[in-house]
Amino acid sequence: MVDPITLQVIQARLAGIVQEMQNSLFRTGYSTIIRESQDASCAILNRQGEVVAQHVVLPLHMGAFPACAEAILKTYAPAEIQKGDAYITNHPYLGGSPHAPDMGVFTPIFYKGEWVGFTANMAHKSDIGGTVPGSGSGSAREIYQEGLHLPPIKLVSRLRPIQEIEAMIAANSRTPGVVIGDLRGQVGAARLGERRIAELMERYGKQTILDCTAVLSSNTEKRVRQAIETWPDGESQGESFVDHDGIDLTRPIRIQVKVKKTGDRIHFDFSGSSDQTQGPANIRPPLVRAACVYCLVALVDRFLPINQGLTRVVETTFRAGSVVDPYFPASVNTYMPTALTVAEAVLRALAAFVPEKRISGGSGSAALVLGGRDAQTQRSYVHYEIFSGGTGARWSKDGVSATAFHLSNCKTAPVEIIESEFPTRVERFEMIPDSGGAGRWRGGLGFARDYRILTDEVRFSMRTDKHAIAPFGSDNGLSGACGSCIVNPDTDKETRLPSRFGDQRLNKGDLLRVERPGGGGLGNPLDRAAEQVLEDVRQGYVSVERAKSDYKVSIRYSDGEPCLDRGETQILRGKL
Repeated sequence: MVDPITLQVIQARLAGIVQEMQNSLFRTGYSTIIRESQDASCAILNRQGEVVAQHVVLPLHMGAFPACAEAILKTYAPAEIQKGDAYITNHPYLGGSPHAPDMGVFTPIFYKGEWVGFTANMAHKSDIGGTVPGSGSGSAREIYQEGLHLPPIKLVSRLRPIQEIEAMIAANSRTPGVVIGDLRGQVGAARLGERRIAELMERYGKQTILDCTAVLSSNTEKRVRQAIETWPDGESQGESFVDHDGIDLTRPIRIQVKVKKTGDRIHFDFSGSSDQTQGPANIRPPLVRAACVYCLVALVDRFLPINQGLTRVVETTFRAGSVVDPYFPASVNTYMPTALTVAEAVLRALAAFVPEKRISGGSGSAALVLGGRDAQTQRSYVHYEIFSGGTGARWSKDGVSATAFHLSNCKTAPVEIIESEFPTRVERFEMIPDSGGAGRWRGGLGFARDYRILTDEVRFSMRTDKHAIAPFGSDNGLSGACGSCIVNPDTDKETRLPSRFGDQRLNKGDLLRVERPGGGGLGNPLDRAAEQVLEDVRQGYVSVERAKSDYKVSIRYSDGEPCLDRGETQILRGKL
């Protein structure tokens, strides 16, 4: 038996080790994707490939790490796993990576000559080949068009890098120096984790650490099951939609989940979701299960330790050939908008069991890629950014504006970094008034970002959502505003682009405007206090016109300051 104090110390130490690995990875990152956006996660796994501890930047990696580790263990026998090795995979089907740019690095942990587990990390690469810069064409029809795919293979053998593997990766990237630099940083972060685990075992004993990790996973599972047991038994369902798959721009993609809760067990059935798509909107089951885990953590306790105990609670059913369980080689590179739609559908279904934690629809995620050759430096570049928008209103709280949320916790790259590293100038970055859906609790605002292109022959790709289907409101709350992507807005050359596409050509002097959606409102807008609406107007979140039309609140200006017209407001709201 492990005493409770030691158990808590080990839990905190494991979390600290993973955080230290993560900090190392971010600080050694060559690309803005890792260094600034922080599109990466680190973890510690046991010999079975189960997550012992993870620092969650991207919750989907809770499913990706075990799937990748399982593939490695199927490929290499225990006797072939040696101290100083490092394994790599980015294959969505033969491994567990979300898509080709997400490369997982796994290094075995040895203590006194015995293999005891893995340290691991997964990080997005700026370019790994494929038909467009950034390897994320919104028009790809199979994974072969999405870049170089590596099954589980050795990247390092007994501390000696395998030069042929690095050469192959570099030869398939438009930014080889950046990709190899990031990859070596991943190996370094994993080595740091190896040392720290060995130090921990030296201090507390190997068996104590192994026993603690088993107990921690068991405790996490028990805590979640205990919470679920307090929910009413029953069945519920939820659905949400993705705009389209990038090929058929007229057909929305449905994500449907039926949830059955009995006692301390909960089952998620995704059989009613749309068929797999021609375009890259598909997502693999390990990531869908991770989305379900994320939703449970959000509803039970956001401070839960992240380990395999969480995944043991989630029971799932999929229909082979569906968008959430596609047949190989269906394209998957724009999986993230679909993953966020999965989370929305699951949260809508779970709202029947935990109504005080329901939430309206949010903006989804976006990935913008500009690539080409810098006319000044004559070097190839890939300008990659990730951002979200407004979150949906939550029960008892407004949505959050211009932020990352749900399954994406990546940061928006600073303007100064973008302008110093790429031939792009950011001319506008501001929140969009009236983009948050009206409600008793208002949806968060989206934002607009304008880019001036400073070099010729730029290739532009976009992977996002919510340009055609607005973020939903709940309980009589209104939808949030849709997003848009416009080239040369308000000119005779204006071009509006769909939410996902690949290889739009831009030239020097073009202006690219990206407008991100706002979140949906929750509750009847007429139940929002007039004083709150007035404050929204003062802050620039809501216009005077929309205050009147959506909230039935009349606001006039006095000495340049907005003031509440209480008499007209009472008339508008039918209280006189």
